[in-house]
Amino acid sequence: MADNDVILSIDEGTSGTRAALVGRDGLVFGQDYIPLDVSCPRPGTVEQDADVLLEKTLLVCRRVIAQAQASGKHIVAMAIANQRCSAVLWDTLTGRSLAPVMVWQDSRHREELAALSSRWDSTLVQYAGRPAGVRSPYLWARHKLREVPEIAQAYREKRLAFGTIDTWLLWHLSKSRELVTTPTNVTSGNAYVLREHRYLDSWLDALEFPQELLPRLREDADDFGITRHELLGIEVPILACAGDQHAAAIGLGCLERGQAMCVHGTGSFVDVLTGVDLAPHDGAHESSLTMTARRTHGLSRFAIETYVPTTGSALNWICEKLEWFSDPKQISELASGATTSPDLLFVPALTGLRIPSMEPAARASVLGISMATSKAELAKAILEGIAHSVTSCMDANQQASGTRVSELLVGGGLAGSSTLLQIQADLMGMPVRRLAETDKASLRGIAFLAGGSGLLWDSLEEACATLKTDAVFEPQMGEDERAHRRAIWHARVADELAHARKYTRLESTEKAA
Repeated sequence: MADNDVILSIDEGTSGTRAALVGRDGLVFGQDYIPLDVSCPRPGTVEQDADVLLEKTLLVCRRVIAQAQASGKHIVAMAIANQRCSAVLWDTLTGRSLAPVMVWQDSRHREELAALSSRWDSTLVQYAGRPAGVRSPYLWARHKLREVPEIAQAYREKRLAFGTIDTWLLWHLSKSRELVTTPTNVTSGNAYVLREHRYLDSWLDALEFPQELLPRLREDADDFGITRHELLGIEVPILACAGDQHAAAIGLGCLERGQAMCVHGTGSFVDVLTGVDLAPHDGAHESSLTMTARRTHGLSRFAIETYVPTTGSALNWICEKLEWFSDPKQISELASGATTSPDLLFVPALTGLRIPSMEPAARASVLGISMATSKAELAKAILEGIAHSVTSCMDANQQASGTRVSELLVGGGLAGSSTLLQIQADLMGMPVRRLAETDKASLRGIAFLAGGSGLLWDSLEEACATLKTDAVFEPQMGEDERAHRRAIWHARVADELAHARKYTRLESTEKAA
């Protein structure tokens, strides 16, 4: 191991793609970033352009590689963290996508999945760790096969490829051109048997998905081949590929049972680690999902996860579409000096609610505005809505896993808001720890996974020993006030759920008529 050895990390998110270098000291440097567009042509449909996503990934990688070469750094491996459960169909002859990406926030097939849930939920919860839910990459692909002649023809001619973003990137970036996926990615697709590292064939058959299109299952730290020189100008091994939230957990030092983390990105994902034990999931907490936290050396480690789909994206929407604020930073700055009434509430349900139960028809709202409401008070209510949602996620995870947590580790872009983190600590009644470079946790963690078996570090624990704390936010709110604010929040969310379900029933009645 030379001092100038570094790992090239990619963080392929929903809102943007990043690349950077990570050295033995655990620091992330040379970062480059390009935003990505997300399209919502109709309620429930969320899409991206896979070809543009790839082009921008290559561009940020080339820029970072150029920086490494100019500064005398030696890239010894590549590692990829990526958005999970966003599906792609492409032509293996041209390498071009044949349909827009189905982004993980998509719920266009929720009614079809709901019709299957009564028969399949108990099986899915037992084996895959989650109910049928509101979206499935396999069901989406089956519909595309039937609806898009170009896709059907590619399938007949055996030149159709299917996979999630990890599969798409690995196929393009690696010389081996294999169609593979990893446990932290495939788990989110809800057709993976957690205990046995295999697909749940019976569920895929029920979805009528052609299993010859399934990517091969690998591990999150594995040999994914050598990078293509004609694309990147370097030939190095790709040694890790994992879902971005799980890479972030490693990058936050969240490795052991009982630790918990929240990564604030496009959405906010809250995970409680359960170790090598698969926590019993009785289905009582339908929004809490059992995940593969990472799989290495033939051993899987698990987590319970609950998430809020639109938090970072909600702030962007408020700033860009509504133009209430110039940017998310202004929201945090204004909120820092404001006080709010408990009944001034923002519910960030732009693509529906997941907690306390899944309801795609629920909608975002701001409640409690009066003529006296100031812009600063509205800003604080927006952050409180995110913090309330994350608190509900943590409560559900602890109940579902039977695990008590003593502090929350945080990462992602929104974790840079000290105002948000203090509100979070107050509403949870629990310390919130922000590490240095917390917004780079995914880039750092995926590098740790790639280099933590002797390449740059002898173990993940040794890699995580490089981490430093930036700040700890202790609860300052009294228990009575906390309980009061949480009760008002629960009542507001219950009202929205009731309204959404009434609307859904009326819509169904009108369709039947």
